Amino acid sequence: MKKAIHSAKAPGAVGPYSQAILTGNLVFTSGQIAIDPAAGKLIEGGIREQTRQVMANLSAVLEEAGTDLTMAVKATVYLSDINKFAEFNQIYSEYFPSDPPARSAFQVAALPLDAMVEIELIATVP
Repeated sequence: MKKAIHSAKAPGAVGPYSQAILTGNLVFTSGQIAIDPAAGKLIEGGIREQTRQVMANLSAVLEEAGTDLTMAVKATVYLSDINKFAEFNQIYSEYFPSDPPARSAFQVAALPLDAMVEIELIATVP
């Protein structure tokens, strides 16, 4: 069984995809960039501010699926500039103070709306 997840507290999908899919006890999020869900626009600021917004968006989607960041098992991170990796890590680590999920991180040529960071997660649902 699969169930599409939609949270009004996170940016809506702008194409033919769901914010997340719940199947069994796993939730797979789509990639989130730093869009303010109220304004519908990419937030201003640098990698730190964008990372915080991305994590807030992911938290909202996970909450709607019945779980939270503590249950994340895998993260995939896309950065527009790998030279921002250390700054990104400083903020990202605040959200995973212990037992962080497995993670891959890549520099990519470009992200939607010229975002600096995009993250997708896989999490378990208790």
